[in-house]
Amino acid sequence: MVTTASNNEPHTHRDPLVIGGRSFRSRLMTGTGKYPSLAAMQASLKASDCEIVTVAVRRVQSQAAGHAGLLEAIDWQRIWMLPNTAGCATAEEAIRVARLGRELAKLAGQEDNCFVKLEVIPDSRHLLPDPFGTLAAAEQLVKEGFTVLPYINADPLLAKRLEEAGCATVMPLGSPIGSGQGIRNAANIALIIENAKVPVVVDAGIGVPSEAAQAMEMGADALLINSAIALAGDPPAMARAMAMACEAGRSAFHAGRLPIRTNANPSSPEVGRVGS
Repeated sequence: MVTTASNNEPHTHRDPLVIGGRSFRSRLMTGTGKYPSLAAMQASLKASDCEIVTVAVRRVQSQAAGHAGLLEAIDWQRIWMLPNTAGCATAEEAIRVARLGRELAKLAGQEDNCFVKLEVIPDSRHLLPDPFGTLAAAEQLVKEGFTVLPYINADPLLAKRLEEAGCATVMPLGSPIGSGQGIRNAANIALIIENAKVPVVVDAGIGVPSEAAQAMEMGADALLINSAIALAGDPPAMARAMAMACEAGRSAFHAGRLPIRTNANPSSPEVGRVGS
């Protein structure tokens, strides 16, 4: 439940993120992959103060390295599970894995959790999502009652089609997964933000807190950050830095930046200058 915050608290605390009718205080989502240990992951989740954590269904199902014991390592009474369809190359695969993800959430005690981060990625080199497969899978999963959060290229037209299909968010990439290149497609993301009537979550490519703040300053509703935290020299410290950047960026967006001008504009008054 979201509580009323005082005027001294960050905007993220009194400006809840609402996805599929569910409210979240934090606008930073994190992941569970690539950490050096479960202990590092646990410390990072705590430091990030996140409330949504994405879990690769296939890795958990197969107990892949780094995922053994994952379900027991996270407090699912506090954290909302976001199963994802990572590793799926076709719409059909993604639909099957999404159904498994719903059962995984139930095993964690979240009986009413129908969230799924939809990923359809046939490209093993650049890991770019398939727009056609994503749309086809999203349409079917929405029919089945899922709350669909689709991972997409920064394509404003696709984002609008997915919204019209009933997706709960759109999740454009800032740059390729795990690349740390930052926001390489700001113009398209800005168009998505301008036209979307569902939350826009910037996912993938963010490498440092300044890039996280940049995305939020643009008006993104939330961020999903995994690699930049998990592969940092000190993951918990980076998790905290990303959380602060997310809050700062959101507050700056609400505050409204000064206009960009061609010429300088003095901040001190002209009146009363010595020698005038």
